[in-house]
Amino acid sequence: MNNADVAAAMNEIAELLELKGESTFRIRAYENAARTLGNLPEDIRTVSEEGRLRDIKGVGEALALKITELLETGHLKYLDALRAEFPAGVRTLMTVPGVGPSLARRVYAELGIDSLDGLRQAARDGTLATLPGLGEKSAENVLRALGRVKKRENRISIGRAIPLVEEFMAALAPSASIHELTPGGSVRRWSPTVGDVDLLATSGEPDAAMDAFVSLPTVAQVLGQGPTKSSIITDGGLQVDLRIVPEGEYGSLLQHFTGSKQHNIELREYALARGLSLNEYGITDQATGNVRHFADEVSFYHALGLEWMPPELREGTGEIEAARTHRLPRLITVEDIRGDLHVHSTWSDGTASIEEMAVAARDLGYEYIALTDHSAGIGVANGLSIERLQEQIALVGRLNDELEGITVLTGTEMEIKRNGDLDFPDEILAQLDWVIASIHSGFNQSQEQITARVVRAIQNPNVDCIAHPTGRLVGKREPYAVDLEAVFRAAAETGTVLEINSAPERLDLVDAHARRAIDLGVTLVVNTDAHAPVHFTNIRFGVAMARRGWAQSSDVLNSRDLAAVRSRLKRALPSP
Repeated sequence: MNNADVAAAMNEIAELLELKGESTFRIRAYENAARTLGNLPEDIRTVSEEGRLRDIKGVGEALALKITELLETGHLKYLDALRAEFPAGVRTLMTVPGVGPSLARRVYAELGIDSLDGLRQAARDGTLATLPGLGEKSAENVLRALGRVKKRENRISIGRAIPLVEEFMAALAPSASIHELTPGGSVRRWSPTVGDVDLLATSGEPDAAMDAFVSLPTVAQVLGQGPTKSSIITDGGLQVDLRIVPEGEYGSLLQHFTGSKQHNIELREYALARGLSLNEYGITDQATGNVRHFADEVSFYHALGLEWMPPELREGTGEIEAARTHRLPRLITVEDIRGDLHVHSTWSDGTASIEEMAVAARDLGYEYIALTDHSAGIGVANGLSIERLQEQIALVGRLNDELEGITVLTGTEMEIKRNGDLDFPDEILAQLDWVIASIHSGFNQSQEQITARVVRAIQNPNVDCIAHPTGRLVGKREPYAVDLEAVFRAAAETGTVLEINSAPERLDLVDAHARRAIDLGVTLVVNTDAHAPVHFTNIRFGVAMARRGWAQSSDVLNSRDLAAVRSRLKRALPSP
């Protein structure tokens, strides 16, 4: 039973309470606990054994007792009792767009339906339409939504989603009938994965705008077309919706469809406490019924007494209170980045020479890069022996004499072996400007073993940085078992830098972990792990993850100039 297991149990309780029609307060308490536990960098078992469960935000006495029961027995009587009230299939009904807890509960209680197949059959044969208050049109909508469930369950990485969205926006840009075109939802928040895409626009000619949208070459299927909303499926299976409102209502639309769900829930509760209600059309004064419309988001949030919040922060993690009290961070931007400290070349598994990588970085305006080809211990990737590394150091010295406008730092990405040893001895590491340590093997070791490996590397006086600290691959490989709290504290104590890896398949550290590391005093670095010049452009994904983790430029090493980077290293190398 680990953090993810406990978080999953809390989420399941929240879903079942929704089906029962319990109070929003109780449901939200379990949802918040699930989110907190899922992002907790420390092992929940350790927290429990040390009697610190109540120290976790949102975990009161009742929740602490339930978590303890789960950890000690592997079961939770309260959850088992809730499960007994509803067959497992009933919860799957809520995966259908438009089928909320109330309808799912009625479908089960009044029609005995507890599966998607049963719901599909009832929608087809007219049974569903017989439910009081539903009708044939609603049943048709449910049937149509059922056809999209499978597609909606398939999420893609932000690295795949952004180029697709950019293609759509570029294709629609020439249309004179479309204005203010912006992506919403998880794309605008730069979430690591995306389920579908909302495009939000204004238009003086909505019919013409929608005609242009559904006629794009990448459209494989038109799910619906109207003057305010059209939906299509691309030839790659991604659902894209275009929503259009008048210019005066655009700010409300953009805020509503950017989300996240949790942010909007908390924002609605905040507004209700002030006698206001919110929707995609504006803000309603509940006492008078007057509705205010907003052309931009800044005005929308200001009307609530809040600062505008960058979309990356809108996850229900304290951003509303920070906006109310003027404590929002000045988030790092791509323009703040002054170099890349994780770069590969043809000396190991890159596809470009050292000089080609350096020139490409210089053309982006970078002041420096660190050459970090793999060490031999990784067993693949043409890793460097000590002899080849020393040859490379000499070559980099000659290149720096020849190149203008950029400095290449000597370095390595060195394997942390299964037994905790490092590939290169300290006398070799001491010759390098920048040393990265990382794990590429032994993922199945215990949490204690992996944590000990990483902490031992952190404590080495020649190791400057730990790369991709959890080893995850988005949608392909879960993080290895590591006590991140112990890693963060060791890094803060020793001055070791932790990486946010910008490669779209990694995005490691994730946002919540980056934020916790910053809170503990750890310095981060946002690198691309570039193996080719084109990979430098991936920096935007890593910066987005840092922004989601509330990082400011002062929290990120490579937002500093070369002299500041050199002085920050463990060995405090002097400028040449």
